[in-house]
Parts: sequence; structure tokens; C-alpha cells
Amino acid sequence: MIVYTVGTWDLLHVGHLALLNHCKELGDVFAVGIASDEVVALYKPNAPVIPLNQRVEMLEALRCIDIVRPYHELEYVSACKALNVDIFVIGEDWGRQPHNLDVESYLKSAGKQIVQVCYSPRTSSTKIKQQVIAQSHKEPSN
Repeated sequence: MIVYTVGTWDLLHVGHLALLNHCKELGDVFAVGIASDEVVALYKPNAPVIPLNQRVEMLEALRCIDIVRPYHELEYVSACKALNVDIFVIGEDWGRQPHNLDVESYLKSAGKQIVQVCYSPRTSSTKIKQQVIAQSHKEPSN
């Protein structure tokens, strides 16, 4: 079974690791799609802090991931076909945008599974960024 998930994977943290390890447990081969900076600009207000090549390198270093595949267009069907994906893992923030509906339609028609997971409440890239900003505005203690 080939498992696939997608994301930005900026500021890799323990919540990401929990999700990635869970995905690996669902199948034999685990592939991760990683959004290019241009793709991220289509759905997030800010560019990733970590450049794409470094985000790829971090994911490739993880034992739980077998394939890291950057994507440069906001669509997932081509990767699902190329990888012959059996299970596509989506997060709780998966919306009803056209690119999401397209891959859902393809997967259902191909008899593939869509598994939705809840994120770890422990942390998020957004929370980390907010903490860094808040700490940078504090007066230094003597």
C-alpha cells in the first residue's frame, strides 16, 4: 500500500513528526508532497520561512518517509497517478477548494482511500512563528 500526504512542512516540529509517523504506519511506502514557495503563495498569506530545498532535505532525512516529491502546481491528481497512491491522507483543515475536490473525485473513482487525521494540539508552525515574534518584542532582561 502506498500512502501519500501533502503539505508545506515549514518549521518542522513534533506535530509534523506525529502525523508523518502515523502516515507511515498506514502502508508499506510513504510518499510526501511538499509545496513549492509559489504554490504556498496561492493559499497562505506568508512565504515559508525555510526555503524549499531545505524543507526537502529535512524530510528526506526522516526514516519514516520513503519518497519526497515537491509539487509546483496546486493539484494532487498527477502525483496520485504517478505514485499509484492507495491512501491519501488529509488534515482536519482540508477544505472544499477545486483542487481538493478534483483529487477526492479521482481517488473515489479509482477505488482509493482518503484518510482524514486530526492535528496534534501540542504545536503548529503558526504557533512557533507567533512565539518568535512575541519574544523578539520583549525587553531584554538584565
